[in-house]
Amino acid sequence: MRVIDTHAHLWRRSRTPQPWIDPASMAVIDRDFWFEDLALMQRQSGIDGAVLVQSVNDTQESVDLLSLVDGRAVLGVIGWIDLEQDVAAQLAALREQPGGHRLLGIRHLAHLDLDPEWLLRPTVDLAALGDAGLPFDLVVRADQLGIAEHAVAAHPRTRFVLDHLGNPPLTSGDLAGWRHDLGSLARHENVVVKLSGLTLQTDWSNWSVDDLREPVDVALDHFGPSRVMFGSDWPLVTLASDAPSWVDIVRELVPTALHDNVFGGTAERVYLEEHHA
Repeated sequence: MRVIDTHAHLWRRSRTPQPWIDPASMAVIDRDFWFEDLALMQRQSGIDGAVLVQSVNDTQESVDLLSLVDGRAVLGVIGWIDLEQDVAAQLAALREQPGGHRLLGIRHLAHLDLDPEWLLRPTVDLAALGDAGLPFDLVVRADQLGIAEHAVAAHPRTRFVLDHLGNPPLTSGDLAGWRHDLGSLARHENVVVKLSGLTLQTDWSNWSVDDLREPVDVALDHFGPSRVMFGSDWPLVTLASDAPSWVDIVRELVPTALHDNVFGGTAERVYLEEHHA
């Protein structure tokens, strides 16, 4: 079984600052992470290749990440463009860069945008991504899932990938609202989800695998294995665990019969088969 990691980050802070990293509480990731670090993590975790995901709303970062595409450790990139400007021209420019044939999707940090309803702006051209055959990664807070659902409903020809299961509020213990909104999203066939980032929604120093069982079960029940895929969220995963442990946790929580889809098949269909030149 080929294990594809659909959600990994790399950064060199001299080029891509990460001001959100707190040196005290996030000391383990308070440094640069680049190709050699990724390759080592993959060997330790039994991961065969990764999709790199943007971490800042900056086109230059996307160019830098595309330059790392080698078809092995780095399979492709979810980049960033300004979706309120000429989308087709920006995509063409990125695709002309080294590795640009492996631009696999676009993401915007909607959960951090000063406008919490950025996804619903009439100037945000999500339809153009559908026209270009590229999915849009949704990174939203749990309280923004309703907004995401409206955006998805308005763009049935664009495929959406929900990162981190929409960040269920695990520390509060009240998942009712998240469960309802996830179910609403699941009714749209153009949405798939990533099993990623869940440990970051826990108390980092005091959590158990059982804390993650409900959100994983809910995701599988709502979406089915053909619309669920694995992501490490490395290196952020190391804030509460580590990448090899997260692989093992997903293997434990996902029934064995579904592993082929979750660990590779869904990613192949969503990113690697349908969206490369």
